[in-house]
Amino acid sequence: MKKVLNYLFEHRTLSREDAREILISIGKGAYNEHELSAFMTVYLMRSITIDELMGFRDALLELSIPIDFQGKKVIDVVGTGGDGKNTFNISTLSCFIIAGAGFPVAKHGNYGASTISGASNLMESVGYKFKNDQAALQKELDVANMCFLHAPFFHPALKTVGPIRKNLKVRTFFNLLGPVVNPSKPAFQLIGVYNLEIARLYNYLLQSEEAKFAIVHSLDGYDEISLTADTKVITREGESVYHPAYLGGMTVDPSSIEGGEKVEDAVKIFMTIIEGKGTSAQNAVVCSNAAMGLMLTGSFTDYASAYDAAQQSLLGGKAFQALKKLIDLQ
Repeated sequence: MKKVLNYLFEHRTLSREDAREILISIGKGAYNEHELSAFMTVYLMRSITIDELMGFRDALLELSIPIDFQGKKVIDVVGTGGDGKNTFNISTLSCFIIAGAGFPVAKHGNYGASTISGASNLMESVGYKFKNDQAALQKELDVANMCFLHAPFFHPALKTVGPIRKNLKVRTFFNLLGPVVNPSKPAFQLIGVYNLEIARLYNYLLQSEEAKFAIVHSLDGYDEISLTADTKVITREGESVYHPAYLGGMTVDPSSIEGGEKVEDAVKIFMTIIEGKGTSAQNAVVCSNAAMGLMLTGSFTDYASAYDAAQQSLLGGKAFQALKKLIDLQ
């Protein structure tokens, strides 16, 4: 690692193959925590290149435990995290809304590293038991239209760096890998990013994949559709910018989508919203993200009909029923 660090400290970048080999070594426990901290810090000082991102991704997928849902076309809605905005768990709620609308979701997530409550913190708190047993996950999809893939159970390399990421308490390049290493290889991916540079990296990477995708970025810095400002949406077909009024019928104040100071706060907000008791701002934000995900399936002729389906799922109790069915299986 000393040789690698000296190379990177000279402002050089890694080839795709070198990046792959380094992360393979990380996954096999070849480096100590101080070496790993220094390595991760490099990518706080400069942006990751597309070759580095692709090489790191190659390694994680190579080391991962695969999951095959027998041809079922699943959706994932995930953000990079690291936007520093401390929102409630918008992506996870969106996933349950999509599941309630009748579409299978394989949500990939982890504990919060640079945020108070990651998807895994939330799911564990509401009674979900992490697993990588294919039959059990398949049953969850069949019964509840929803299963959760806790990243360290599928990516051994993440177990090695997890404590270090938590101690650093800042976003690292691992934030960028999570959204593109879902082991179920979803057919539809809605990915939220915290800046446009990362959006372009993902666009380049995903253009070569089969999945139908949308990359979203709120222009005031959120890694999701926040309705606090205009949102840029990038798909295989091109780029568009949408006003909050189009996406959710309103512009919301940032304070209305905050997630609280601890995991318990996030869980309380999550349960309030999924039970149909959220504020109009909270409901609009989660429904707009869910609607963008639903649009990817090709089952809706326009965004308004997808948004209507999302509202019916949330306010009609279908999203909550999906959660209940999922937890009952644990």
